[in-house]
Amino acid sequence: MSARLLRRVLQEREAAPQDPEVADDEQPEEEEASPPRSAARNLFDLLGGGDDDEEDKEDEAEISQPLSYTEQKHTVQKKPTNAVPETNKKSKKKKKKNKGEPSSMKSKAEQSLDSILEDLSIEKKPMQQRGHQSDRAAGKEIETNETTHGTTSILEIDPTHLKGENEMRRIFGSKVVDSFENQRNMPSSSRQVRGVRRVAHNPRKTLLVSPPSYWPPWDKSLAMDLLETKNGLNYFRYAFDPSVSHVQELFEAAKAANDLNAIAAILGKYPYHPESLLTFAELFKYSGEHQSSADAVEKCLFALECAWHPLFSPLQGNYQLKYSHDTNKPFFTALFSHMKNLDRRGCHRSALEVCKFLLSLDSDDPKGALFCIDYFALRSQQYKWLEQFAEEYQCDNSLWLFPNFSFSLAIARFYLERDATSEASDHADKSTSVDLMKQALMLHPLVLHKIVDKAPLKDSSWTQILRNVFFGSAKPGSPSLEHMINIYVERHYIMWRFPELQNLLKEAALSVIESLKQDNREAQDWACVRKEAFSSEKNEYSHLLVSDFSDTTPSLPPEELRPFMVGPGMVHEMPPVEQEAAGPERLRAPREVAGRNPALVFLESLLPWVDYGDNHHDANGNNNGD
Repeated sequence: MSARLLRRVLQEREAAPQDPEVADDEQPEEEEASPPRSAARNLFDLLGGGDDDEEDKEDEAEISQPLSYTEQKHTVQKKPTNAVPETNKKSKKKKKKNKGEPSSMKSKAEQSLDSILEDLSIEKKPMQQRGHQSDRAAGKEIETNETTHGTTSILEIDPTHLKGENEMRRIFGSKVVDSFENQRNMPSSSRQVRGVRRVAHNPRKTLLVSPPSYWPPWDKSLAMDLLETKNGLNYFRYAFDPSVSHVQELFEAAKAANDLNAIAAILGKYPYHPESLLTFAELFKYSGEHQSSADAVEKCLFALECAWHPLFSPLQGNYQLKYSHDTNKPFFTALFSHMKNLDRRGCHRSALEVCKFLLSLDSDDPKGALFCIDYFALRSQQYKWLEQFAEEYQCDNSLWLFPNFSFSLAIARFYLERDATSEASDHADKSTSVDLMKQALMLHPLVLHKIVDKAPLKDSSWTQILRNVFFGSAKPGSPSLEHMINIYVERHYIMWRFPELQNLLKEAALSVIESLKQDNREAQDWACVRKEAFSSEKNEYSHLLVSDFSDTTPSLPPEELRPFMVGPGMVHEMPPVEQEAAGPERLRAPREVAGRNPALVFLESLLPWVDYGDNHHDANGNNNGD
């Protein structure tokens, strides 16, 4: 029954006179006629209200038949009915067949349309909570959480921007992306050519990646356990299924022997083993096969997401996945690699959402997401969000003291001033972009020299600026700050190739020189601030490699990878160049580094299980254990 017709019938029943005798005669017939219609149609159809005219006429004729003479009289007085005798006969037959309906269905038919709609809205809420794996349900879940908690987190993730495919469609159009996806799914299209019905192995939707149909079904070898709930946060940890616990032991033995053939055999039987996929992703990347590397990372993320706990969702923000647990580390590594792959494809907004997710997983930030989240915010033009993030995010030090945020906030203010000239009054109480850039240069003068060399900035005026004592003799002050500056320059140098930002930097640098000529004490004040903020004599960020934040990826020829593609018993068959100083034990360091192929040593050092100084001979020939 259409919603329009149901409203009209309910209004007529309310307007009809309440005659007890007539009501008693009419009630049984109405109850017999109404249940079949409510049982035969889906209650969700009431939300449409757009049925065809022919269905409205049939429903009107079927309802008008069981009414008594008195009610038909009132109906005729209000508006004429278009009942046809043939339709009346059909409705009588339907009424006789439907006399045996249960009484529970009769009571539902007597409910008003408003109560039915309320019931439907109540039934939708648990579906939104259970359907967090689909993008549409995830968006509804965000709205529910906002109304429940009343506050939104600065690291709240937008599911519509989480996948790179969605951003690619907005940039290049759906036709181009769909054509690329069809080529990607080519292994499964051959089945359709032979006339065999295609089977979708992965019908489930995930938040992070879109699994192709040719991927094998998830093997359920991983699970996520809820460890504890503390201060409103749920702490989780990945765990291997007991039936496949031996797979990790096989992987540990294979990586100890640097046997990639054994790791490939593990993937042949267990295609979703996270660490094996990440190992091949690194090797594919350094061999120049970036698409294969990205596919391996996405496959790893798909398996890890399928293992999520029902209470774990990046859209809720009440979770912690500590990096200290070994089983959680592959998820951090895969997310960081996926973020870099999105950036390489130009999907900066998607990379920003992944970076927010990575930062929210562990408050200790083990992968250094704070050192690149501002870069993705600038590249995706999220300037207001960047300022809000710098104000609201809780950290040991103020974020504007970090080199990346001190310069990025000035850049964000510059673009806000340029794009919102009509709303300049809103920024009257805030510092200008030139002032913020001037503060950044006073706090971190060493950055200017590194940016000029890395970008590079070839204007002759920069040579004169760097000759100034303040910029020419600038020193980092602490190992931690120097490491942070190197990460910032490696990650953000491309931003300074824009001419408008070069002019902003030049104007601020000249302003710094002029102000120091008038009062040199200001430089001493900023040096005290820098020393107090970064007072540690140790490099607190030594675990973050500068190369991990670089856009460039060194590639190696296939012959350099060949030593890793053999088993441990075939090492003696390798060419002499790789065995020049190795002897029977190839990985004993540091002596064996001398005389070896530098490219091979570099690739070998990237493997997570290689340690040149652990349980090996030192430089004097003595054993470390003695």
